[in-house]
Amino acid sequence: MSSEEFKEWGYAVIDWIADYHETIESRPVRARVKPGEIREKLSPHPPISGEPFDRILEDMETIILPGITHWQSPSFFAFFPANVSGPSILGELLSSGIGVQGMIWATSPACTELETHLMDWLVSMLDLPRKYISTGSGGGVIQDSASSAALCALLAAREEATKQVSNHTGCTMPLACYASSQAHSSIEKAVRIAGIGSDNLRIVDVDSSFAMIPADLERKMRRDCEEGIQPFFVVATIGTTSSNAMDPLRKIGSICRDMGVWLHVDAAMSGTAAVCPEFRFLFDGLELADSFCFNPHKWMFTNFDCDCFFVARKASLIHALSILPEYLRNRASQTGEVIDYRDWQIPLGRRFRALKLWCVIRHYGIEGIRFHVRKHVDLAQRFAKWVNESDDFELTAPVPLNLVCFRHVNGDDFNQELMDTLNNSGDLYITHTRLEEHLTLRLCVGQTNTELSHIEHAWDLIQKTAFDLVRKSR
Repeated sequence: MSSEEFKEWGYAVIDWIADYHETIESRPVRARVKPGEIREKLSPHPPISGEPFDRILEDMETIILPGITHWQSPSFFAFFPANVSGPSILGELLSSGIGVQGMIWATSPACTELETHLMDWLVSMLDLPRKYISTGSGGGVIQDSASSAALCALLAAREEATKQVSNHTGCTMPLACYASSQAHSSIEKAVRIAGIGSDNLRIVDVDSSFAMIPADLERKMRRDCEEGIQPFFVVATIGTTSSNAMDPLRKIGSICRDMGVWLHVDAAMSGTAAVCPEFRFLFDGLELADSFCFNPHKWMFTNFDCDCFFVARKASLIHALSILPEYLRNRASQTGEVIDYRDWQIPLGRRFRALKLWCVIRHYGIEGIRFHVRKHVDLAQRFAKWVNESDDFELTAPVPLNLVCFRHVNGDDFNQELMDTLNNSGDLYITHTRLEEHLTLRLCVGQTNTELSHIEHAWDLIQKTAFDLVRKSR
Protein backbone atom coordinates (compact mmCIF):
# COMPACT_ATOMS: atom_id res chain seq x y z
CA MET A 1 0.00 0.00 0.00
CA SER A 2 1.52 3.27 -1.10
CA SER A 3 1.53 6.38 1.09
CA GLU A 4 -1.20 7.95 -1.04
CA GLU A 5 -3.36 4.83 -0.79
CA PHE A 6 -2.72 4.70 2.94
CA LYS A 7 -3.89 8.30 3.31
CA GLU A 8 -7.00 7.65 1.20
CA TRP A 9 -8.07 4.58 3.12
CA GLY A 10 -6.89 5.99 6.42
CA TYR A 11 -9.34 8.86 6.01
CA ALA A 12 -12.01 6.35 5.01
CA VAL A 13 -11.40 4.21 8.10
CA ILE A 14 -11.53 7.23 10.43
CA ASP A 15 -14.80 8.25 8.78
CA TRP A 16 -16.11 4.70 9.20
CA ILE A 17 -15.23 4.67 12.91
CA ALA A 18 -16.78 8.10 13.46
CA ASP A 19 -19.97 7.05 11.64
CA TYR A 20 -20.08 3.84 13.66
CA HIS A 21 -20.03 5.73 16.94
CA GLU A 22 -22.61 8.23 15.69
CA THR A 23 -25.03 5.45 14.67
CA ILE A 24 -24.30 2.93 17.42
CA GLU A 25 -27.60 3.54 19.20
CA SER A 26 -29.50 2.36 16.13
CA ARG A 27 -27.94 -1.10 16.39
CA PRO A 28 -29.04 -3.97 18.69
CA VAL A 29 -26.69 -3.87 21.66
CA ARG A 30 -26.06 -7.62 21.73
CA ALA A 31 -25.18 -9.54 18.56
CA ARG A 32 -28.09 -11.60 17.24
CA VAL A 33 -26.18 -14.17 15.21
CA LYS A 34 -26.14 -17.92 15.76
CA PRO A 35 -22.95 -19.92 16.35
CA GLY A 36 -21.08 -20.35 13.06
CA GLU A 37 -23.14 -17.75 11.22
CA ILE A 38 -20.25 -15.33 10.71
CA ARG A 39 -17.89 -18.04 9.46
CA GLU A 40 -20.44 -19.18 6.91
CA LYS A 41 -20.32 -15.73 5.31
CA LEU A 42 -16.53 -15.61 5.11
CA SER A 43 -14.64 -16.75 2.05
CA PRO A 44 -13.54 -20.39 2.52
CA HIS A 45 -10.07 -19.61 1.13
CA PRO A 46 -7.73 -16.62 1.43
CA PRO A 47 -7.44 -14.50 -1.76
CA ILE A 48 -4.70 -15.41 -4.22
CA SER A 49 -4.41 -11.80 -5.35
CA GLY A 50 -4.88 -8.80 -3.12
CA GLU A 51 -8.31 -7.19 -2.91
CA PRO A 52 -9.13 -3.47 -2.95
CA PHE A 53 -9.62 -1.99 0.50
CA ASP A 54 -13.16 -0.85 -0.23
CA ARG A 55 -14.17 -4.52 -0.43
CA ILE A 56 -12.80 -5.00 3.07
CA LEU A 57 -14.81 -2.07 4.41
CA GLU A 58 -17.92 -3.42 2.68
CA ASP A 59 -17.46 -6.75 4.46
CA MET A 60 -17.04 -4.90 7.75
CA GLU A 61 -20.58 -3.62 7.31
CA THR A 62 -22.24 -6.74 5.93
CA ILE A 63 -20.36 -9.57 7.71
CA ILE A 64 -18.52 -8.29 10.78
CA LEU A 65 -20.87 -5.73 12.30
CA PRO A 66 -23.85 -8.11 12.54
CA GLY A 67 -21.66 -10.28 14.77
CA ILE A 68 -20.52 -7.45 17.02
CA THR A 69 -21.84 -6.91 20.53
CA HIS A 70 -21.61 -3.16 20.86
CA TRP A 71 -19.64 -2.55 24.03
CA GLN A 72 -19.54 1.17 23.25
CA SER A 73 -23.32 1.49 23.12
CA PRO A 74 -24.62 3.82 25.85
CA SER A 75 -27.15 1.06 26.60
CA PHE A 76 -24.45 -1.55 27.26
CA PHE A 77 -24.79 -2.30 30.99
CA ALA A 78 -23.33 -5.83 31.00
CA PHE A 79 -20.23 -7.27 32.68
CA PHE A 80 -18.13 -4.12 33.27
CA PRO A 81 -17.37 -0.95 31.31
CA ALA A 82 -14.89 -1.25 28.48
CA ASN A 83 -15.17 2.32 27.37
CA VAL A 84 -13.12 4.01 24.71
CA SER A 85 -12.79 7.60 23.57
CA GLY A 86 -11.59 9.53 20.56
CA PRO A 87 -8.21 10.40 22.13
CA SER A 88 -7.63 6.75 23.03
CA ILE A 89 -8.45 5.52 19.52
CA LEU A 90 -6.12 8.10 18.03
CA GLY A 91 -3.39 7.20 20.52
CA GLU A 92 -3.73 3.54 19.57
CA LEU A 93 -3.49 4.54 15.91
CA LEU A 94 -0.28 6.45 16.61
CA SER A 95 1.12 3.45 18.48
CA SER A 96 0.22 1.12 15.62
CA GLY A 97 1.66 3.52 13.08
CA ILE A 98 4.99 3.78 14.85
CA GLY A 99 5.03 0.02 15.37
CA VAL A 100 7.75 -0.16 18.00
CA GLN A 101 8.78 -3.18 20.06
CA GLY A 102 9.35 -1.77 23.53
CA MET A 103 10.79 -4.81 25.28
CA ILE A 104 13.85 -2.94 26.60
CA TRP A 105 14.78 0.71 26.92
CA ALA A 106 17.28 0.47 24.06
CA THR A 107 14.66 -0.69 21.53
CA SER A 108 12.69 2.56 21.93
CA PRO A 109 13.64 4.84 24.82
CA ALA A 110 10.49 6.97 24.52
CA CYS A 111 8.28 3.89 24.87
CA THR A 112 9.82 3.12 28.25
CA GLU A 113 10.27 6.62 29.61
CA LEU A 114 6.76 7.80 28.72
CA GLU A 115 5.34 4.74 30.47
CA THR A 116 7.41 5.33 33.60
CA HIS A 117 6.45 9.00 33.70
CA LEU A 118 2.79 8.21 33.05
CA MET A 119 2.68 5.66 35.87
CA ASP A 120 4.11 8.29 38.22
CA TRP A 121 1.38 10.67 37.02
CA LEU A 122 -1.21 8.10 38.05
CA VAL A 123 0.26 7.79 41.54
CA SER A 124 -0.41 11.49 41.92
CA MET A 125 -3.80 11.46 40.14
CA LEU A 126 -5.20 8.63 42.28
CA ASP A 127 -3.33 9.68 45.45
CA LEU A 128 -1.67 6.27 45.67
CA PRO A 129 1.03 5.54 48.27
CA ARG A 130 4.31 7.24 47.40
CA LYS A 131 6.14 3.91 47.58
CA TYR A 132 4.79 3.19 44.08
CA ILE A 133 6.76 6.10 42.56
CA SER A 134 9.45 4.91 40.13
CA THR A 135 12.27 6.93 41.68
CA GLY A 136 12.11 4.86 44.86
CA SER A 137 12.11 1.13 45.53
CA GLY A 138 8.80 0.62 43.76
CA GLY A 139 7.28 1.54 40.44
CA GLY A 140 4.57 0.89 37.90
CA VAL A 141 4.16 -0.89 34.60
CA ILE A 142 1.35 -1.34 32.09
CA GLN A 143 0.20 -4.95 31.79
CA ASP A 144 -2.34 -6.27 29.30
CA SER A 145 -4.89 -7.12 32.01
CA ALA A 146 -5.46 -7.48 35.73
CA SER A 147 -5.11 -11.23 35.21
CA SER A 148 -1.48 -10.78 34.17
CA ALA A 149 -0.92 -8.35 37.03
CA ALA A 150 -2.17 -10.93 39.53
CA LEU A 151 0.09 -13.61 38.07
CA CYS A 152 3.14 -11.33 38.17
CA ALA A 153 2.39 -10.34 41.77
CA LEU A 154 1.95 -13.98 42.78
CA LEU A 155 5.24 -15.00 41.14
CA ALA A 156 7.10 -12.19 42.91
CA ALA A 157 5.50 -13.20 46.20
CA ARG A 158 6.40 -16.85 45.63
CA GLU A 159 10.04 -15.95 45.02
CA GLU A 160 10.17 -13.80 48.14
CA ALA A 161 8.64 -16.61 50.19
CA THR A 162 11.14 -19.16 48.88
CA LYS A 163 14.09 -16.75 49.03
CA GLN A 164 14.49 -16.75 45.23
CA VAL A 165 14.84 -20.55 45.09
CA SER A 166 11.63 -21.82 43.49
CA ASN A 167 12.43 -20.40 40.04
CA HIS A 168 15.49 -22.63 39.92
CA THR A 169 14.68 -25.80 41.84
CA GLY A 170 10.90 -25.73 41.63
CA CYS A 171 8.59 -24.90 44.47
CA THR A 172 9.01 -27.64 47.06
CA MET A 173 7.77 -25.64 50.06
CA PRO A 174 4.12 -26.06 51.08
CA LEU A 175 2.63 -22.65 50.29
CA ALA A 176 -0.88 -21.25 50.55
CA CYS A 177 -2.60 -18.17 49.17
CA TYR A 178 -5.92 -16.55 50.10
CA ALA A 179 -8.77 -14.74 48.38
CA SER A 180 -12.42 -14.23 49.12
CA SER A 181 -15.18 -16.24 47.49
CA GLN A 182 -15.94 -13.11 45.44
CA ALA A 183 -12.41 -12.66 44.04
CA HIS A 184 -11.92 -12.79 40.30
CA SER A 185 -11.41 -16.18 38.63
CA SER A 186 -8.01 -14.97 37.39
CA ILE A 187 -6.64 -15.54 40.88
CA GLU A 188 -7.26 -19.28 40.72
CA LYS A 189 -5.84 -19.35 37.19
CA ALA A 190 -2.68 -17.58 38.42
CA VAL A 191 -2.35 -20.10 41.25
CA ARG A 192 -2.54 -22.93 38.73
CA ILE A 193 -0.09 -21.38 36.28
CA ALA A 194 2.42 -20.63 39.04
CA GLY A 195 2.42 -24.26 40.15
CA ILE A 196 0.92 -23.55 43.56
CA GLY A 197 -2.23 -25.54 42.78
CA SER A 198 -5.91 -24.80 43.31
CA ASP A 199 -5.95 -26.99 46.43
CA ASN A 200 -3.64 -24.46 48.07
CA LEU A 201 -5.93 -21.50 47.38
CA ARG A 202 -7.91 -20.81 50.54
CA ILE A 203 -11.35 -19.28 50.00
CA VAL A 204 -12.08 -16.73 52.70
CA ASP A 205 -15.66 -16.13 53.88
CA VAL A 206 -17.47 -12.88 53.13
CA ASP A 207 -19.94 -10.82 55.14
CA SER A 208 -23.44 -9.69 54.24
CA SER A 209 -22.03 -7.05 51.89
CA PHE A 210 -19.88 -9.73 50.18
CA ALA A 211 -16.62 -8.25 51.49
CA MET A 212 -13.84 -10.43 52.88
CA ILE A 213 -14.03 -11.18 56.61
CA PRO A 214 -10.56 -10.41 58.05
CA ALA A 215 -11.09 -12.67 61.06
CA ASP A 216 -11.68 -15.66 58.79
CA LEU A 217 -8.58 -14.76 56.77
CA GLU A 218 -6.43 -14.69 59.90
CA ARG A 219 -7.97 -17.91 61.19
CA LYS A 220 -7.20 -19.75 57.94
CA MET A 221 -3.66 -18.35 57.79
CA ARG A 222 -2.83 -19.34 61.35
CA ARG A 223 -4.26 -22.81 60.87
CA ASP A 224 -1.98 -23.28 57.85
CA CYS A 225 1.01 -22.15 59.90
CA GLU A 226 0.17 -24.69 62.58
CA GLU A 227 0.06 -27.39 59.91
CA GLY A 228 3.45 -26.44 58.48
CA ILE A 229 2.06 -24.62 55.44
CA GLN A 230 3.45 -21.15 54.76
CA PRO A 231 0.98 -18.36 53.87
CA PHE A 232 2.58 -16.19 51.19
CA PHE A 233 -0.05 -14.32 49.13
CA VAL A 234 -3.37 -12.60 49.83
CA VAL A 235 -5.64 -10.92 47.29
CA ALA A 236 -8.00 -8.18 48.43
CA THR A 237 -10.49 -6.72 45.98
CA ILE A 238 -11.75 -3.18 45.65
CA GLY A 239 -14.84 -3.69 43.54
CA THR A 240 -15.52 -7.39 43.03
CA THR A 241 -16.87 -8.45 39.65
CA SER A 242 -20.10 -9.93 40.96
CA SER A 243 -21.26 -7.19 43.29
CA ASN A 244 -18.66 -4.40 43.48
CA ALA A 245 -17.91 -5.40 47.07
CA MET A 246 -15.10 -3.56 48.86
CA ASP A 247 -12.74 -5.65 50.99
CA PRO A 248 -11.53 -3.88 54.18
CA LEU A 249 -7.94 -3.14 53.16
CA ARG A 250 -6.64 -1.78 56.43
CA LYS A 251 -7.64 -4.81 58.51
CA ILE A 252 -6.48 -7.23 55.83
CA GLY A 253 -3.23 -5.32 55.36
CA SER A 254 -2.48 -5.33 59.07
CA ILE A 255 -2.86 -9.11 59.20
CA CYS A 256 -0.59 -9.53 56.17
CA ARG A 257 2.00 -7.16 57.65
CA ASP A 258 2.04 -9.01 60.97
CA MET A 259 2.49 -12.37 59.24
CA GLY A 260 4.94 -11.24 56.55
CA VAL A 261 2.59 -12.09 53.67
CA TRP A 262 2.39 -10.32 50.30
CA LEU A 263 -0.86 -8.38 49.84
CA HIS A 264 -2.07 -7.74 46.29
CA VAL A 265 -5.01 -5.37 45.77
CA ASP A 266 -7.14 -5.93 42.68
CA ALA A 267 -9.10 -2.80 41.81
CA ALA A 268 -9.56 -3.66 38.15
CA MET A 269 -12.75 -1.68 37.58
CA SER A 270 -13.14 0.50 40.63
CA GLY A 271 -9.58 1.81 40.82
CA THR A 272 -10.44 4.63 38.45
CA ALA A 273 -12.83 6.01 41.11
CA ALA A 274 -9.80 7.08 43.16
CA VAL A 275 -9.32 9.96 40.73
CA CYS A 276 -12.21 11.56 42.69
CA PRO A 277 -11.22 12.54 46.26
CA GLU A 278 -14.68 11.69 47.62
CA PHE A 279 -14.24 8.00 46.71
CA ARG A 280 -10.74 7.53 48.13
CA PHE A 281 -12.06 6.31 51.47
CA LEU A 282 -12.63 2.99 49.69
CA PHE A 283 -8.84 2.67 49.37
CA ASP A 284 -8.05 3.25 53.03
CA GLY A 285 -5.13 1.00 53.98
CA LEU A 286 -3.68 0.75 50.47
CA GLU A 287 -0.30 1.80 51.87
CA LEU A 288 -0.13 -1.70 53.42
CA ALA A 289 -0.33 -3.40 50.01
CA ASP A 290 2.72 -4.81 48.25
CA SER A 291 1.09 -4.49 44.83
CA PHE A 292 -1.95 -2.83 43.31
CA CYS A 293 -3.62 -2.78 39.91
CA PHE A 294 -6.50 -1.14 38.08
CA ASN A 295 -7.72 -1.09 34.50
CA PRO A 296 -7.95 2.16 32.52
CA HIS A 297 -9.42 -0.06 29.79
CA LYS A 298 -12.50 -0.49 31.97
CA TRP A 299 -13.42 2.94 33.27
CA MET A 300 -10.82 5.48 32.15
CA PHE A 301 -11.85 5.86 28.50
CA THR A 302 -8.85 3.90 27.21
CA ASN A 303 -9.38 1.02 24.82
CA PHE A 304 -8.32 -2.51 25.68
CA ASP A 305 -5.70 -3.55 26.65
CA CYS A 306 -4.29 -1.40 29.46
CA ASP A 307 -3.84 -2.47 33.09
CA CYS A 308 -1.78 -0.32 35.45
CA PHE A 309 0.20 -2.46 37.90
CA PHE A 310 2.23 -1.05 40.79
CA VAL A 311 4.68 -2.79 43.10
CA ALA A 312 6.31 -1.56 46.30
CA ARG A 313 9.49 -3.56 45.68
CA LYS A 314 10.35 -3.70 42.02
CA ALA A 315 13.46 -5.77 42.78
CA SER A 316 11.25 -8.68 43.85
CA LEU A 317 9.30 -8.54 40.58
CA ILE A 318 12.45 -8.33 38.48
CA HIS A 319 14.11 -11.21 40.34
CA ALA A 320 11.05 -13.36 39.67
CA LEU A 321 10.77 -12.60 35.95
CA SER A 322 14.18 -11.63 34.58
CA ILE A 323 16.11 -13.83 32.16
CA LEU A 324 18.93 -12.23 30.17
CA PRO A 325 20.03 -13.95 26.95
CA GLU A 326 23.10 -12.63 25.18
CA TYR A 327 21.14 -11.07 22.32
CA LEU A 328 19.41 -8.67 24.74
CA ARG A 329 22.58 -7.46 26.46
CA ASN A 330 23.33 -3.79 25.84
CA ARG A 331 25.27 -0.95 27.41
CA ALA A 332 22.23 1.04 28.57
CA SER A 333 20.82 -1.90 30.53
CA GLN A 334 24.19 -2.76 32.02
CA THR A 335 24.55 0.73 33.49
CA GLY A 336 21.45 0.14 35.64
CA GLU A 337 20.21 3.62 34.74
CA VAL A 338 17.25 2.48 32.66
CA ILE A 339 14.16 0.30 33.10
CA ASP A 340 13.72 -2.75 30.89
CA TYR A 341 10.02 -3.53 31.20
CA ARG A 342 10.50 -7.01 29.75
CA ASP A 343 11.55 -7.92 33.31
CA TRP A 344 8.22 -6.70 34.72
CA GLN A 345 5.88 -8.95 32.73
CA ILE A 346 5.34 -12.48 31.41
CA PRO A 347 6.06 -12.00 27.67
CA LEU A 348 9.23 -10.52 26.24
CA GLY A 349 7.61 -8.22 23.69
CA ARG A 350 5.46 -5.23 24.49
CA ARG A 351 3.43 -2.65 22.64
CA PHE A 352 3.49 1.11 23.18
CA ARG A 353 0.36 1.03 25.38
CA ALA A 354 1.28 4.17 27.30
CA LEU A 355 0.66 6.34 24.25
CA LYS A 356 -3.12 5.92 24.25
CA LEU A 357 -3.47 6.51 27.99
CA TRP A 358 -1.22 9.56 27.70
CA CYS A 359 -3.51 10.91 24.97
CA VAL A 360 -6.58 10.33 27.15
CA ILE A 361 -5.17 12.04 30.23
CA ARG A 362 -3.86 14.99 28.24
CA HIS A 363 -7.13 15.43 26.35
CA TYR A 364 -9.55 15.14 29.30
CA GLY A 365 -7.34 16.35 32.11
CA ILE A 366 -7.97 15.19 35.66
CA GLU A 367 -11.17 17.23 35.98
CA GLY A 368 -12.54 15.84 32.72
CA ILE A 369 -12.06 12.27 33.91
CA ARG A 370 -13.57 13.12 37.29
CA PHE A 371 -16.63 14.62 35.58
CA HIS A 372 -17.44 11.40 33.73
CA VAL A 373 -16.73 9.11 36.70
CA ARG A 374 -18.99 11.20 38.93
CA LYS A 375 -21.72 11.19 36.29
CA HIS A 376 -21.62 7.40 35.98
CA VAL A 377 -21.77 6.93 39.76
CA ASP A 378 -24.67 9.37 39.98
CA LEU A 379 -26.60 7.51 37.25
CA ALA A 380 -26.07 4.18 38.99
CA GLN A 381 -27.21 5.65 42.31
CA ARG A 382 -30.37 6.98 40.66
CA PHE A 383 -31.12 3.55 39.22
CA ALA A 384 -30.54 1.95 42.63
CA LYS A 385 -32.97 4.43 44.19
CA TRP A 386 -35.66 3.50 41.66
CA VAL A 387 -35.14 -0.19 42.40
CA ASN A 388 -35.26 0.42 46.14
CA GLU A 389 -38.56 2.29 45.82
CA SER A 390 -40.16 -0.44 43.71
CA ASP A 391 -42.50 -3.08 45.12
CA ASP A 392 -41.52 -5.56 42.41
CA PHE A 393 -37.73 -5.31 42.54
CA GLU A 394 -35.12 -5.38 45.28
CA LEU A 395 -31.46 -4.54 45.67
CA THR A 396 -29.30 -7.57 46.45
CA ALA A 397 -26.03 -5.83 47.37
CA PRO A 398 -24.79 -2.41 48.46
CA VAL A 399 -24.13 0.08 45.63
CA PRO A 400 -20.91 1.92 46.50
CA LEU A 401 -20.14 3.08 42.95
CA ASN A 402 -21.48 2.28 39.50
CA LEU A 403 -22.74 -1.33 39.66
CA VAL A 404 -26.30 -2.12 40.71
CA CYS A 405 -27.22 -5.70 41.68
CA PHE A 406 -30.98 -6.23 41.75
CA ARG A 407 -33.67 -8.79 41.09
CA HIS A 408 -37.40 -9.16 40.63
CA VAL A 409 -39.17 -10.61 43.65
CA ASN A 410 -40.61 -13.50 41.59
CA GLY A 411 -37.56 -15.73 41.88
CA ASP A 412 -34.68 -17.13 39.84
CA ASP A 413 -36.57 -18.54 36.86
CA PHE A 414 -38.49 -15.31 36.40
CA ASN A 415 -35.29 -13.22 36.59
CA GLN A 416 -33.60 -15.47 34.03
CA GLU A 417 -36.53 -15.05 31.65
CA LEU A 418 -36.61 -11.33 32.30
CA MET A 419 -32.91 -10.94 31.48
CA ASP A 420 -33.16 -13.08 28.34
CA THR A 421 -36.17 -11.14 27.09
CA LEU A 422 -34.49 -7.80 27.70
CA ASN A 423 -31.24 -8.81 26.02
CA ASN A 424 -33.02 -10.35 23.03
CA SER A 425 -34.83 -7.06 22.48
CA GLY A 426 -31.59 -5.41 21.40
CA ASP A 427 -32.46 -2.27 23.39
CA LEU A 428 -30.01 -2.95 26.19
CA TYR A 429 -27.64 -5.58 27.53
CA ILE A 430 -27.37 -6.66 31.18
CA THR A 431 -25.76 -9.72 32.73
CA HIS A 432 -26.18 -11.72 35.92
CA THR A 433 -24.36 -13.31 38.82
CA ARG A 434 -25.32 -15.41 41.82
CA LEU A 435 -25.33 -13.91 45.29
CA GLU A 436 -26.24 -16.16 48.22
CA GLU A 437 -27.22 -18.77 45.61
CA HIS A 438 -29.86 -16.51 44.04
CA LEU A 439 -29.72 -15.34 40.44
CA THR A 440 -29.08 -11.62 40.48
CA LEU A 441 -29.23 -9.11 37.65
CA ARG A 442 -26.36 -6.66 37.22
CA LEU A 443 -26.57 -3.21 35.65
CA CYS A 444 -23.18 -1.56 35.30
CA VAL A 445 -22.94 2.09 34.29
CA GLY A 446 -19.69 3.24 32.71
CA GLN A 447 -19.81 3.57 28.95
CA THR A 448 -18.43 6.88 27.75
CA ASN A 449 -21.65 8.30 26.29
CA THR A 450 -24.24 6.90 28.71
CA GLU A 451 -26.64 9.64 29.84
CA LEU A 452 -29.63 9.88 32.16
CA SER A 453 -31.97 9.20 29.23
CA HIS A 454 -30.39 5.78 28.69
CA ILE A 455 -30.81 4.85 32.37
CA GLU A 456 -34.42 6.04 32.35
CA HIS A 457 -35.14 4.03 29.20
CA ALA A 458 -33.52 0.94 30.73
CA TRP A 459 -35.62 1.18 33.91
CA ASP A 460 -38.83 1.76 31.94
CA LEU A 461 -38.07 -1.22 29.71
CA ILE A 462 -37.19 -3.47 32.66
CA GLN A 463 -40.43 -2.62 34.45
CA LYS A 464 -42.59 -2.98 31.33
CA THR A 465 -41.01 -6.30 30.36
CA ALA A 466 -41.46 -7.65 33.89
CA PHE A 467 -45.09 -6.54 33.91
CA ASP A 468 -45.73 -8.26 30.55
CA LEU A 469 -44.09 -11.49 31.77
CA VAL A 470 -46.16 -11.51 34.95
CA ARG A 471 -49.35 -10.95 32.97
CA LYS A 472 -48.44 -13.70 30.50
CA SER A 473 -47.77 -16.19 33.33
CA ARG A 474 -51.32 -15.72 34.57
